[in-house]
Amino acid sequence: MKFPGSVLVSLVLFVAETAAALCLSGAYRAAGDRMWQWLTLLFALLPCALVQLSLVFIHRDVSRDRPLVLLLHLLQLGPLVRCVEVFYIYFRAGRVEEPYVSITKKRQMPKDGYSEEIEKEVGQAEGKLCTHRSAFSRASVIQAFLGSAPQLTLQLYICVLQQEITAARSIFMVLSLLSIVYGALRCNILAIKIKYDDYDVSVKPAAYLCIFMWRSFEIATRVTVLVLFSSVLQIWTLPVVLVNFFGFFFYPWILFWQSKSPFPENIEKALSRVGTTIVLCLLTFLYAGINMFCWSAVQVKLNDPDLINKSQNWYRLTVYYMLRFIENAFLLLMWYIYKTDIYLYVCAPLLVLQLLIGYCMAVLFMLVFYQFCHPCKKLFSSSISEGLLSCFKFLCFICKPPKSPILTDKAEVKSPENTDEARSSSKTIDSQKGIPHQSVSSNA
Repeated sequence: MKFPGSVLVSLVLFVAETAAALCLSGAYRAAGDRMWQWLTLLFALLPCALVQLSLVFIHRDVSRDRPLVLLLHLLQLGPLVRCVEVFYIYFRAGRVEEPYVSITKKRQMPKDGYSEEIEKEVGQAEGKLCTHRSAFSRASVIQAFLGSAPQLTLQLYICVLQQEITAARSIFMVLSLLSIVYGALRCNILAIKIKYDDYDVSVKPAAYLCIFMWRSFEIATRVTVLVLFSSVLQIWTLPVVLVNFFGFFFYPWILFWQSKSPFPENIEKALSRVGTTIVLCLLTFLYAGINMFCWSAVQVKLNDPDLINKSQNWYRLTVYYMLRFIENAFLLLMWYIYKTDIYLYVCAPLLVLQLLIGYCMAVLFMLVFYQFCHPCKKLFSSSISEGLLSCFKFLCFICKPPKSPILTDKAEVKSPENTDEARSSSKTIDSQKGIPHQSVSSNA
């Protein structure tokens, strides 16, 4: 049975970041910075509440009548209790023989064009551990993009304004960055397992390393760009954030309304229509939060029973990264034009170049992952290199200016003259050589 290391990592990051946020908010209160104190507490406690709610929802504790567990979740101790339960199940699994087992069928990755189906016995303990891993993975994504990402942006913004990086703040920012990168990594793994649920997927260490480097460069550069822009053009920060957020929030709903599909009713049997709507809104809210800072790796599709688009769309990936690169470059240009005296000792052109190169490095690691390290790359209908090449050809075709009709008419007018000149020149050459010229009628 696989060791539940992902559960332990999720718990450590959750507890460490929450404790650091509480300590830092206390430091802000002692310094008299009440606004920074309340914002730090908000970005720390709101995701905590959402994490407790997600764990209760995934484990269906409301319908199972577990009042003690619900009370511990209300006291924000849910992840700690869940982790203790996970390790209790793990260390007790081999000692007691399980009376019931279930058989699951998975397909292996194709070899030489042939995929073999294998059967595997799954006991109750392993099934419970799988549910706990899935729940903690989703909780890590929520914690990362609804808590750690805004928190990291806020603390870096405070550092820029105060022109000071304290030890407590730097430790907190490192923890937040690790939490975001880990959440993005779990999001990638979840997307792979959901899309290829029929296959036995094993992720190699090289794939983990590529995802970690890809997400680290992407998120660090994105947060830095947002902070630099907001430090010089505060009045335009809110419109930029709202356009990004609500654009991704309403995009799945627009596709759903265009498809004219019936309202999804199979999410949870115990939920009413209002409850289902709230769950779908929270899902698209999380989807928008992820895409604010990085590529979500999974596309929400509300008219699908699994709520996930399982097709691999290279066009959407290409358009996202192209538009995000253009946006980052534009925000950096605005910062460079309107930068204030607090950046007097900063080499602005070098910083802009470093951030753009950093984002390109993220794209490079992403390409390496999908081309060489993706565990299911054999199932792709086309590789990412072929997909990107076709995307660029399509964009070049769109951007290519159409031929002017005036120039076309001129070419048509000139062509008979050129033909007559060519015929006369050929007659001259033939007469010089002593070859009699034959007309078209004589040839006929």
